[in-house]
Amino acid sequence: MSRRPSNLSQGPIRLDIADGRGDVLGDLLSLGVLRNVLYKQIEARAPWGLEMQARNRAMLYLVASGQARLELEGREPIVLEPKHVAFLPRGAAHVLRDSKTSVPSAVCDGTRSRPTSTTRRIGGRGARTSIVAAFLELDRAPPPLLGRPPEVVVFSGDASSSDPLAAATIALVLAELEKPRPASVLVLQRLADVLVVQAMRILAEQPACQARQQQGLVALSDPPIHDALSLMHAQVDHAWSVADLAARVGLSRSGFAARFTELVGEPPLQYLARWRVARAAELLRDTAEPVSTIAERVGYESTPSFNKAFKRWQGTSPGAYRRAGSLPT
Repeated sequence: MSRRPSNLSQGPIRLDIADGRGDVLGDLLSLGVLRNVLYKQIEARAPWGLEMQARNRAMLYLVASGQARLELEGREPIVLEPKHVAFLPRGAAHVLRDSKTSVPSAVCDGTRSRPTSTTRRIGGRGARTSIVAAFLELDRAPPPLLGRPPEVVVFSGDASSSDPLAAATIALVLAELEKPRPASVLVLQRLADVLVVQAMRILAEQPACQARQQQGLVALSDPPIHDALSLMHAQVDHAWSVADLAARVGLSRSGFAARFTELVGEPPLQYLARWRVARAAELLRDTAEPVSTIAERVGYESTPSFNKAFKRWQGTSPGAYRRAGSLPT
Protein backbone atom coordinates (compact mmCIF):
# COMPACT_ATOMS: atom_id res chain seq x y z
CA MET A 1 0.00 0.00 0.00
CA SER A 2 1.31 3.42 -0.91
CA ARG A 3 1.96 5.86 1.90
CA ARG A 4 -0.49 8.71 2.29
CA PRO A 5 0.78 12.23 3.00
CA SER A 6 0.69 13.10 6.69
CA ASN A 7 -0.98 16.40 5.95
CA LEU A 8 -3.79 15.89 3.47
CA SER A 9 -4.55 19.63 3.32
CA GLN A 10 -1.11 20.43 1.94
CA GLY A 11 -1.36 21.34 -1.75
CA PRO A 12 1.17 20.71 -4.49
CA ILE A 13 4.33 22.79 -4.55
CA ARG A 14 4.21 25.31 -7.38
CA LEU A 15 7.40 26.01 -9.30
CA ASP A 16 6.93 29.06 -11.50
CA ILE A 17 8.90 29.47 -14.69
CA ALA A 18 11.42 32.30 -14.43
CA ASP A 19 10.88 35.10 -16.92
CA GLY A 20 13.68 37.54 -17.72
CA ARG A 21 11.21 40.12 -18.99
CA GLY A 22 10.26 42.92 -16.63
CA ASP A 23 13.89 43.38 -15.57
CA VAL A 24 14.98 46.57 -17.32
CA LEU A 25 18.26 45.34 -18.80
CA GLY A 26 16.78 41.94 -19.64
CA ASP A 27 13.88 43.64 -21.42
CA LEU A 28 16.15 45.89 -23.45
CA LEU A 29 18.51 43.15 -24.52
CA SER A 30 15.76 40.66 -25.36
CA LEU A 31 13.97 43.25 -27.44
CA GLY A 32 16.80 45.11 -29.08
CA VAL A 33 19.97 43.03 -29.29
CA LEU A 34 19.72 39.31 -28.57
CA ARG A 35 17.88 38.47 -31.78
CA ASN A 36 19.10 37.26 -35.16
CA VAL A 37 22.67 36.57 -34.05
CA LEU A 38 25.13 35.83 -36.85
CA TYR A 39 28.34 34.13 -35.73
CA LYS A 40 31.63 33.78 -37.62
CA GLN A 41 35.10 32.52 -36.80
CA ILE A 42 37.89 34.35 -38.59
CA GLU A 43 41.43 33.06 -39.07
CA ALA A 44 43.62 35.91 -40.28
CA ARG A 45 47.27 35.81 -41.29
CA ALA A 46 49.37 38.93 -41.65
CA PRO A 47 49.02 41.15 -43.48
CA TRP A 48 45.25 41.38 -43.05
CA GLY A 49 42.57 44.00 -42.45
CA LEU A 50 38.78 44.37 -42.38
CA GLU A 51 36.92 47.62 -43.01
CA MET A 52 33.34 47.71 -41.68
CA GLN A 53 30.92 50.45 -42.68
CA ALA A 54 28.45 51.75 -40.11
CA ARG A 55 25.55 49.31 -39.88
CA ASN A 56 22.35 48.97 -37.90
CA ARG A 57 23.78 46.11 -35.91
CA ALA A 58 25.83 45.54 -32.80
CA MET A 59 29.22 43.88 -33.32
CA LEU A 60 31.39 41.85 -30.98
CA TYR A 61 34.94 40.59 -31.46
CA LEU A 62 36.82 38.19 -29.20
CA VAL A 63 40.51 37.70 -29.96
CA ALA A 64 41.23 34.02 -29.30
CA SER A 65 44.90 34.19 -30.29
CA GLY A 66 47.28 36.67 -31.88
CA GLN A 67 46.66 40.41 -31.90
CA ALA A 68 44.33 42.87 -33.59
CA ARG A 69 44.21 46.64 -33.91
CA LEU A 70 40.73 48.24 -33.65
CA GLU A 71 40.45 51.72 -35.19
CA LEU A 72 37.46 54.07 -34.90
CA GLU A 73 37.39 57.59 -36.26
CA GLY A 74 38.34 60.19 -33.67
CA ARG A 75 39.79 57.66 -31.19
CA GLU A 76 43.22 56.28 -30.46
CA PRO A 77 43.66 52.75 -31.86
CA ILE A 78 42.82 49.95 -29.42
CA VAL A 79 45.20 46.97 -29.36
CA LEU A 80 43.29 43.75 -28.66
CA GLU A 81 45.32 40.94 -27.13
CA PRO A 82 44.26 37.31 -26.59
CA LYS A 83 41.11 37.06 -24.39
CA HIS A 84 40.17 40.68 -25.11
CA VAL A 85 36.59 41.45 -26.15
CA ALA A 86 35.51 44.56 -28.07
CA PHE A 87 31.77 45.29 -28.25
CA LEU A 88 30.43 47.99 -30.61
CA PRO A 89 26.78 48.43 -29.54
CA ARG A 90 25.93 51.05 -32.17
CA GLY A 91 27.56 49.41 -35.18
CA ALA A 92 30.07 52.25 -35.64
CA ALA A 93 32.28 52.21 -38.73
CA HIS A 94 35.69 50.75 -37.90
CA VAL A 95 38.79 49.02 -39.16
CA LEU A 96 40.20 45.82 -37.65
CA ARG A 97 43.70 44.81 -38.82
CA ASP A 98 47.04 43.44 -37.73
CA SER A 99 49.02 46.68 -38.14
CA LYS A 100 48.55 50.28 -39.26
CA THR A 101 50.34 49.56 -42.54
CA SER A 102 48.04 46.72 -43.65
CA VAL A 103 45.46 47.70 -46.27
CA PRO A 104 41.96 46.69 -45.09
CA SER A 105 39.41 45.02 -47.35
CA ALA A 106 35.78 46.11 -47.31
CA VAL A 107 33.39 43.65 -45.65
CA CYS A 108 30.00 42.77 -47.12
CA ASP A 109 27.37 40.31 -45.98
CA GLY A 110 27.48 36.81 -47.43
CA THR A 111 25.09 33.90 -47.15
CA ARG A 112 24.60 31.75 -44.08
CA SER A 113 27.26 29.03 -44.15
CA ARG A 114 27.02 25.44 -43.04
CA PRO A 115 28.37 24.60 -39.57
CA THR A 116 31.24 22.67 -41.20
CA SER A 117 32.55 25.81 -42.91
CA THR A 118 32.19 28.55 -40.32
CA THR A 119 35.86 29.61 -40.35
CA ARG A 120 36.68 32.44 -42.76
CA ARG A 121 40.35 32.58 -43.69
CA ILE A 122 41.78 35.93 -44.78
CA GLY A 123 45.11 37.69 -45.28
CA GLY A 124 48.56 36.48 -46.25
CA ARG A 125 50.97 33.91 -44.81
CA GLY A 126 52.33 35.72 -41.76
CA ALA A 127 51.49 35.70 -38.07
CA ARG A 128 48.12 34.14 -37.25
CA THR A 129 45.24 35.83 -35.41
CA SER A 130 42.06 33.94 -34.51
CA ILE A 131 38.90 35.99 -33.92
CA VAL A 132 35.37 35.11 -32.91
CA ALA A 133 32.93 37.61 -34.41
CA ALA A 134 29.24 38.04 -33.63
CA PHE A 135 26.86 40.39 -35.44
CA LEU A 136 23.55 41.16 -33.79
CA GLU A 137 20.82 42.85 -35.83
CA LEU A 138 19.07 45.84 -34.28
CA ASP A 139 15.56 47.11 -34.80
CA ARG A 140 15.24 50.23 -36.96
CA ALA A 141 14.24 52.23 -33.87
CA PRO A 142 16.57 51.12 -31.02
CA PRO A 143 14.79 50.58 -27.71
CA PRO A 144 15.07 53.41 -25.19
CA LEU A 145 18.37 53.42 -23.26
CA LEU A 146 20.12 51.45 -26.02
CA GLY A 147 20.25 54.35 -28.44
CA ARG A 148 23.06 56.26 -26.70
CA PRO A 149 25.80 53.85 -25.58
CA PRO A 150 29.46 54.62 -26.30
CA GLU A 151 30.93 53.45 -29.58
CA VAL A 152 32.97 50.65 -28.03
CA VAL A 153 33.29 48.70 -24.78
CA VAL A 154 36.44 46.64 -24.20
CA PHE A 155 36.95 44.07 -21.47
CA SER A 156 39.30 41.17 -20.83
CA GLY A 157 39.24 37.58 -19.66
CA ASP A 158 42.92 37.38 -18.72
CA ALA A 159 44.37 37.12 -15.23
CA SER A 160 43.97 40.85 -14.63
CA SER A 161 40.22 40.78 -15.27
CA SER A 162 38.07 42.22 -12.49
CA ASP A 163 35.05 40.24 -13.70
CA PRO A 164 35.37 36.49 -13.03
CA LEU A 165 32.13 35.76 -14.92
CA ALA A 166 33.48 37.40 -18.08
CA ALA A 167 36.74 35.51 -17.69
CA ALA A 168 34.83 32.23 -17.30
CA THR A 169 32.68 32.90 -20.38
CA ILE A 170 35.72 33.74 -22.50
CA ALA A 171 37.41 30.55 -21.26
CA LEU A 172 34.37 28.54 -22.39
CA VAL A 173 34.51 30.15 -25.84
CA LEU A 174 38.20 29.31 -26.19
CA ALA A 175 37.62 25.74 -25.02
CA GLU A 176 34.85 25.27 -27.59
CA LEU A 177 37.10 26.61 -30.33
CA GLU A 178 39.96 24.37 -29.25
CA LYS A 179 37.85 21.22 -29.39
CA PRO A 180 34.66 21.66 -31.46
CA ARG A 181 31.86 19.19 -30.76
CA PRO A 182 28.36 18.67 -32.14
CA ALA A 183 26.34 21.93 -32.01
CA SER A 184 29.49 24.03 -31.46
CA VAL A 185 28.08 26.86 -33.57
CA LEU A 186 24.97 26.98 -31.38
CA VAL A 187 27.10 26.94 -28.21
CA LEU A 188 29.28 29.78 -29.51
CA GLN A 189 26.20 31.83 -30.44
CA ARG A 190 24.81 31.46 -26.92
CA LEU A 191 28.16 32.34 -25.37
CA ALA A 192 28.29 35.43 -27.59
CA ASP A 193 24.89 36.38 -26.14
CA VAL A 194 26.35 36.10 -22.65
CA LEU A 195 29.32 38.29 -23.59
CA VAL A 196 26.92 40.94 -24.91
CA VAL A 197 25.00 40.89 -21.61
CA GLN A 198 28.26 41.26 -19.71
CA ALA A 199 29.29 44.21 -21.89
CA MET A 200 25.94 45.89 -21.23
CA ARG A 201 26.31 45.25 -17.51
CA ILE A 202 29.62 47.10 -17.60
CA LEU A 203 27.80 50.12 -19.03
CA ALA A 204 24.91 49.84 -16.58
CA GLU A 205 27.13 49.43 -13.50
CA GLN A 206 29.35 52.47 -13.94
CA PRO A 207 29.74 54.60 -10.80
CA ALA A 208 27.07 57.25 -10.22
CA CYS A 209 29.63 60.04 -10.69
CA GLN A 210 30.14 58.86 -14.26
CA ALA A 211 26.40 58.48 -14.79
CA ARG A 212 26.05 62.23 -14.31
CA GLN A 213 28.22 62.79 -17.37
CA GLN A 214 26.42 60.41 -19.73
CA GLN A 215 22.97 59.24 -20.75
CA GLY A 216 21.52 55.82 -21.41
CA LEU A 217 22.27 52.59 -19.57
CA VAL A 218 24.22 54.45 -16.89
CA ALA A 219 20.80 55.55 -15.58
CA LEU A 220 20.49 52.05 -14.11
CA SER A 221 23.26 52.89 -11.62
CA ASP A 222 21.02 55.55 -10.02
CA PRO A 223 18.68 53.73 -7.55
CA PRO A 224 15.57 55.97 -7.80
CA ILE A 225 15.71 56.12 -11.61
CA HIS A 226 16.37 52.40 -11.82
CA ASP A 227 13.33 51.81 -9.60
CA ALA A 228 11.17 54.03 -11.80
CA LEU A 229 12.31 52.26 -14.95
CA SER A 230 11.60 48.90 -13.31
CA LEU A 231 8.04 49.99 -12.52
CA MET A 232 7.42 51.06 -16.12
CA HIS A 233 8.86 47.85 -17.53
CA ALA A 234 7.04 45.56 -15.12
CA GLN A 235 3.68 47.31 -15.63
CA VAL A 236 3.86 48.77 -19.12
CA ASP A 237 0.05 48.91 -19.38
CA HIS A 238 -0.38 50.99 -16.21
CA ALA A 239 -1.49 54.62 -16.60
CA TRP A 240 1.65 56.04 -15.02
CA SER A 241 1.98 59.75 -14.31
CA VAL A 242 5.12 61.64 -13.37
CA ALA A 243 3.64 62.30 -9.92
CA ASP A 244 2.89 58.59 -9.39
CA LEU A 245 6.41 57.52 -10.34
CA ALA A 246 8.02 60.25 -8.25
CA ALA A 247 6.01 59.22 -5.19
CA ARG A 248 6.91 55.57 -5.66
CA VAL A 249 10.66 56.30 -5.72
CA GLY A 250 10.63 58.91 -2.96
CA LEU A 251 11.39 62.07 -4.95
CA SER A 252 9.51 65.30 -5.60
CA ARG A 253 7.73 65.52 -8.93
CA SER A 254 10.02 68.21 -10.32
CA GLY A 255 13.17 66.65 -8.90
CA PHE A 256 12.30 63.25 -10.32
CA ALA A 257 11.45 64.61 -13.78
CA ALA A 258 14.71 66.57 -13.99
CA ARG A 259 16.83 63.68 -12.72
CA PHE A 260 15.19 61.15 -15.06
CA THR A 261 15.62 63.40 -18.10
CA GLU A 262 19.26 64.11 -17.23
CA LEU A 263 20.22 60.44 -16.91
CA VAL A 264 17.93 58.72 -19.42
CA GLY A 265 18.01 61.46 -22.05
CA GLU A 266 14.26 62.05 -22.35
CA PRO A 267 11.32 62.85 -20.02
CA PRO A 268 9.64 59.96 -18.14
CA LEU A 269 6.40 59.83 -20.12
CA GLN A 270 8.20 60.12 -23.45
CA TYR A 271 10.36 57.18 -22.43
CA LEU A 272 7.23 55.26 -21.47
CA ALA A 273 5.58 56.02 -24.82
CA ARG A 274 8.62 54.84 -26.77
CA TRP A 275 8.96 51.72 -24.65
CA ARG A 276 5.29 50.85 -25.15
CA VAL A 277 5.73 51.10 -28.92
CA ALA A 278 8.93 49.05 -28.81
CA ARG A 279 7.15 46.34 -26.82
CA ALA A 280 4.19 46.48 -29.21
CA ALA A 281 6.53 46.05 -32.18
CA GLU A 282 7.85 42.85 -30.63
CA LEU A 283 4.30 41.53 -30.11
CA LEU A 284 3.37 42.39 -33.69
CA ARG A 285 6.44 40.56 -34.92
CA ASP A 286 6.21 37.49 -32.71
CA THR A 287 2.47 36.91 -32.14
CA ALA A 288 -0.75 36.76 -34.13
CA GLU A 289 -2.68 38.83 -31.58
CA PRO A 290 -5.04 41.47 -33.03
CA VAL A 291 -3.74 45.03 -33.08
CA SER A 292 -6.50 46.06 -30.68
CA THR A 293 -5.36 43.46 -28.14
CA ILE A 294 -1.73 44.54 -28.41
CA ALA A 295 -2.76 48.18 -28.00
CA GLU A 296 -4.51 47.29 -24.75
CA ARG A 297 -1.58 45.18 -23.51
CA VAL A 298 0.81 48.12 -23.81
CA GLY A 299 -1.48 50.65 -22.16
CA TYR A 300 -3.55 52.30 -24.91
CA GLU A 301 -7.29 52.72 -24.36
CA SER A 302 -8.07 53.02 -28.06
CA THR A 303 -6.64 51.49 -31.21
CA PRO A 304 -6.54 54.83 -33.12
CA SER A 305 -4.38 56.46 -30.41
CA PHE A 306 -2.08 53.42 -30.47
CA ASN A 307 -1.81 53.53 -34.27
CA LYS A 308 -0.85 57.21 -34.12
CA ALA A 309 1.82 56.62 -31.46
CA PHE A 310 3.21 53.58 -33.27
CA LYS A 311 3.60 55.45 -36.55
CA ARG A 312 5.28 58.33 -34.76
CA TRP A 313 8.03 56.15 -33.28
CA GLN A 314 8.33 53.37 -35.87
CA GLY A 315 7.63 55.37 -39.02
CA THR A 316 4.94 52.99 -40.24
CA SER A 317 1.55 51.66 -39.18
CA PRO A 318 1.21 48.55 -36.98
CA GLY A 319 -0.35 46.63 -39.86
CA ALA A 320 2.43 47.52 -42.29
CA TYR A 321 5.05 46.65 -39.67
CA ARG A 322 3.49 43.23 -39.14
CA ARG A 323 3.21 42.57 -42.87
CA ALA A 324 6.90 43.28 -43.35
CA GLY A 325 7.43 40.09 -41.36
CA SER A 326 11.03 40.70 -40.32
CA LEU A 327 13.41 43.22 -38.79
CA PRO A 328 14.49 46.00 -41.15
CA THR A 329 18.11 45.71 -42.20
